[in-house]
Amino acid sequence: MAKVPQISFVIPAKDEEKTILLLHDQIVDEMKKIHKSFEVIFVDDGSTDSTLEIAKKLNRKNKNVKIVKHRGNFGKSIALQSGFEASQGEIIITMDADLQDNPKEIPKFIKKIEEGHDLVSGWKKKRFDPLSKTIPSKMGNWLTRKLTGVKIHDLNCGFKAYRKNVLANIHLYGELYKFIPVLVTHQNFKVTEIVVSHKPRKYGKSKFGMERNIKGVLDLITVVFLTGYIRRPGHFFGFWGMVSFFVGFVIGIYITYLRVVTGTIQDRQPLLILGMLLMIIGIQLISTGLVSEMIVSLNQKDSSTEKYIEEKII
Repeated sequence: MAKVPQISFVIPAKDEEKTILLLHDQIVDEMKKIHKSFEVIFVDDGSTDSTLEIAKKLNRKNKNVKIVKHRGNFGKSIALQSGFEASQGEIIITMDADLQDNPKEIPKFIKKIEEGHDLVSGWKKKRFDPLSKTIPSKMGNWLTRKLTGVKIHDLNCGFKAYRKNVLANIHLYGELYKFIPVLVTHQNFKVTEIVVSHKPRKYGKSKFGMERNIKGVLDLITVVFLTGYIRRPGHFFGFWGMVSFFVGFVIGIYITYLRVVTGTIQDRQPLLILGMLLMIIGIQLISTGLVSEMIVSLNQKDSSTEKYIEEKII
């Protein structure tokens, strides 16, 4: 019976034929120093070069290397989710395959996990990326901190360590992989951040363009809703519905006053239409909130509370 590894490395890779062999060797060298059993899971996310062939050669030489191959390029969130589901270690470490993450940092992540943290996120305080990446990244991190209250400086850093039970409570899609610390924090897991070294990219090119930033903003809105209102959607829709209805109602009162006092509202018709529209929107938002609350209530009756429980003493 194969021994269950203590640590799993999950590494998404797309067209990284020049780096995965070097990365594998660096991880192996580092793990020899700390004497822990491990596995390396390469997730081939639709590579068109020889990335998969090189990974297969590594697998034939080292059975600690595992491969998950996607039918096409489904994105980093799906690649990480596939790797998480294939992993066996109690500690899971994610790294990018481009050699910009330094395996010498691995002991720092393991130490923080062993100190009692559930998620350790890397912070590339000094980055060697072009301004086209660093500026949007800093803006996105600042906005996320303001909207979610989670004080993480570098959500984009792919170098992270998790306890396995943390990952059982999240499901990734879109660009949500960047917001894992936010999702985990709102489930009351212990999250911390450590500064890591960042190396310039020597091989290949970034797989992300400006469209990543647009998707990231949309997913940030999703995360804010999921973390703040997933169990009370009526509060979100109800609040904005009442605001909209109240503003529309005040406009209606004002128009009525003008009609009584002046006898005409001919030049106020656009304002009247706006007031009616706001009241209708308000009623629709409140109704949406009530329907959402009924859906959540029905789902709560069928859902288990096990994912919220850390320990049982009976």
